[in-house]
Amino acid sequence: MMLTFNSPKVVSIGEAMVEMAVVGDNQYRRDFAGDTYNTAWHIAQVLGDKSEVSFVTCVGTDTMSDRFLEQIKEDGLDTSAIRRVADRNMGLYLIELDGVERSFHYWRNASSAKLLADDQDWLDAVIKGAGLIHISGITLAILSPVARARLLNALTKARHNGARVSFDPNIRPKLWASTQEMHQTVSDFLKVTDIALPSFDDEQNLWGDGSPAMTISRIAAAGVTEIVIKNGEDPVSVLSAGQNFTIETPAIAGIRDTTGAGDAFNAGYLAARLRGQAPEDAVAWGQKSSGEVICHFGARIPKGHDPKLPI
Repeated sequence: MMLTFNSPKVVSIGEAMVEMAVVGDNQYRRDFAGDTYNTAWHIAQVLGDKSEVSFVTCVGTDTMSDRFLEQIKEDGLDTSAIRRVADRNMGLYLIELDGVERSFHYWRNASSAKLLADDQDWLDAVIKGAGLIHISGITLAILSPVARARLLNALTKARHNGARVSFDPNIRPKLWASTQEMHQTVSDFLKVTDIALPSFDDEQNLWGDGSPAMTISRIAAAGVTEIVIKNGEDPVSVLSAGQNFTIETPAIAGIRDTTGAGDAFNAGYLAARLRGQAPEDAVAWGQKSSGEVICHFGARIPKGHDPKLPI
C-alpha cells in the first residue's frame, strides 16, 4: 500500500553547524549546514507555503546562534522547536576539497545539539502534529544512549498518532563508540521507520552488503515499507508498495562540490512524496535537487535555485 501523510507539517531533527565552505584558493564562506538541517531547508524552499517545516535542535545563546536563527527564519523555516542552551555553542566544520570530492574537519565537542533529546516532554511537544519526521544517523550518533532512548520513545508515540518517519542512516564511524553500537542503534531506529533513505556505500561498509538489492532486503526485514537506495552515479534502487525497481541517475555537468548531495536528494524525494507524487517521480525530484547542489560550493543550494515542484 502506498504511503500517505496525515499532515503537511514536516519536522526534521538534528544538528546544524557553522559551515566553512571552500569558494576559492584559501578562501572560505561562512554559512550554516548539517544533514537534517540541509534536508529541512531544501524542503522549505521547494514547498514554500504548501508545508510548515520545523527544525528541532538546540543552539547556544551566543551571537553566531543568533545569526543562525535569524537566517532560517528569513528562509521560511519554523524556529519554535529550537531550544537555546547557555554555556554551549554551535559546532563548526570545514570542507576540504580534492577536486570536487570533499572531506571534513569538525569542531563539535561543545555542540548544543547534543542536548536536543534531553527533555522528553519538550521533544514530544515539538514533534506533535507532524505528518513527516526526518532523522539521520548523525542525529543518533551525537546523542547519549539515554537521549537516543528518549528520541526512540518520542518517534514511537508520534507514529502511533499517525506520523511517518524518514531515516537516512548516514553513517559516520568516527562519531560512534563501536561498530556494534552503530549496528544496534541503526537497527533499533529502522523499526520505527516508514521511509529509509540510505546510501549504498555506507550500507556496504557497515553491513557488508554486496548489492543494493541486499540492502533493500535487509532493511525491509526490519519492517520498512519504502526504501530508496542512493548510489552515487549508479542507479537508484527502490522498494515501494512491495515492488522493486531501479531508476538511472542522469549525468551532471559542471560539478563543483559534492557536499550535501544526499541531503538534497532526500529533500527533493520527500517533498515530492508529501505532495502526492509516486516514488518513481519523487526519485526524479531527488535527483534534480542533488544534481543542483553539487554544481555549487557548500552543502545547500543557493536560495532561489531549488528545483520547483509543479504544485
